[in-house]
Amino acid sequence: MVSPAIALAFLPLLLTLIIRYRYYFVLFYRAVLVRWVQDLLTGISREERVYQYILTHATAGDPDSVLDTFDHWCSKVEFISHIGPKKGMILDRLLKEHCPLTVLELGTHCGYTAVRIARSLPIGARLFSVEMDEGNARVAEKVIRLAGFDDDTVELIVRPSDEVIPRLREDYGVERLDFVFMDHWKRCYLPDLQTLEGSGLLGEGSVVLADNVIFPGAPNFLRHMRRSGLYEHRIHRATLEYIRGIRDGMAELVYRGVK
Repeated sequence: MVSPAIALAFLPLLLTLIIRYRYYFVLFYRAVLVRWVQDLLTGISREERVYQYILTHATAGDPDSVLDTFDHWCSKVEFISHIGPKKGMILDRLLKEHCPLTVLELGTHCGYTAVRIARSLPIGARLFSVEMDEGNARVAEKVIRLAGFDDDTVELIVRPSDEVIPRLREDYGVERLDFVFMDHWKRCYLPDLQTLEGSGLLGEGSVVLADNVIFPGAPNFLRHMRRSGLYEHRIHRATLEYIRGIRDGMAELVYRGVK
């Protein structure tokens, strides 16, 4: 049995760890424990819960209202990881600067970023959004259509990204990608980027924006970005969406090709 003296000796260390990692404890509580309890109580998925909230609180056909309602639910009710409003402003700015006509999103999840991208696109532009999870895709489809975007503007592709990218030209008539947004499995960032490079779909000036490269992180992707010589690049420093105190960032890559 541990003596009181030994327990007291470890108390300062325990308090230091709790203080230092308090935001990670908050994240665990909101992202794991709350979700587990709500799954048991409601019998439906977290993604379906956020859609039900948006359906009853947002204005149909108004993407700003859908996003604001989404943000409120994620910050006040339950945590869902997506780009969020602060990093979303960086995405908005880049889309307005580059005015892309063909955009690829890897990782639709609930459709938040698809709506955010679609509302910033010029007339005639198209977003191909890829989601491998069928349950998430069903929710995303409803959210995207509720926001007012039809299949001509946002096409949802329910397949793994490594199957979709090699067939974008043949199956979807894509000759060039002007903008790529990555927010799927972080281990897929590098192989999917290399597949894009090999596909010939990236042209000079094509932009790749990758979320969460600091937390949870994508070190191999960042190493390739810096060493390949194919890109001009920068890191947009930020914090994790809806959780202050956890450092995160997005990588912006502008493709220059082989010199």
